[in-house]
Amino acid sequence: MQLLIGNKNYSSWSMRPWVLMRHFGIPFEEVMVRFDAMSADSHFKQRVLQVSPAGRVPVLIDDDLVVWDTLAIAEYLAERFPHHALWPRDMQQRARARSLCAEMHSGFAALRSHCPQNLEASLPDVGARILADQPTVQADLQRVGRMWTDALAASGGPYLFGAFGIVDAFYAPVAGRIRTYGLPLPGEAAAYVTRVFENPAVAAWVAEAMAEAEFLDFEEPYRTSRT
Repeated sequence: MQLLIGNKNYSSWSMRPWVLMRHFGIPFEEVMVRFDAMSADSHFKQRVLQVSPAGRVPVLIDDDLVVWDTLAIAEYLAERFPHHALWPRDMQQRARARSLCAEMHSGFAALRSHCPQNLEASLPDVGARILADQPTVQADLQRVGRMWTDALAASGGPYLFGAFGIVDAFYAPVAGRIRTYGLPLPGEAAAYVTRVFENPAVAAWVAEAMAEAEFLDFEEPYRTSRT
């Protein structure tokens, strides 16, 4: 299989299936399509449109099958590799995990918009200003904190449904935003962020993101350089 992704430092959507497949040892070839712009005539768009009508990453290619959209990719992998517990084995827990993923997939617009992924950066002052000025970001953060706290209490941890799975891969970019912008969370939810970043697959993605020596101004609303 091939997995088309964007820059690791900036592409939160690409991070999800990459981390998931790496964690479970699902073999794949990484195809990096670096961001140059998001316009229709950009190299990025033209390259991705060769394989996906959506023109976005990530894209999973398995022989002649092309799967785009992170949730569709996750569901395909769960069916393709049923011996891996990508979803919880229990039906009710699986339904709850899917609910959390769907909420992440379609919600938290304020948090994603005002706090874009930027794993290399440390912007706690920006985060404090955003929380002071943007009540919708406050609401998103409070929802994340409650969601994580409740899931961890129900499962006993260390991950949201006990073992690392799709739902944790989906929220790994949120954990990254919380670290980048220094956003406060209640104790157990904050500890979960630390555990996510200690996961070997997440740590590998972050290390490679940190090694990228690219500064893309259209992905950087708060800085004019990396320094």
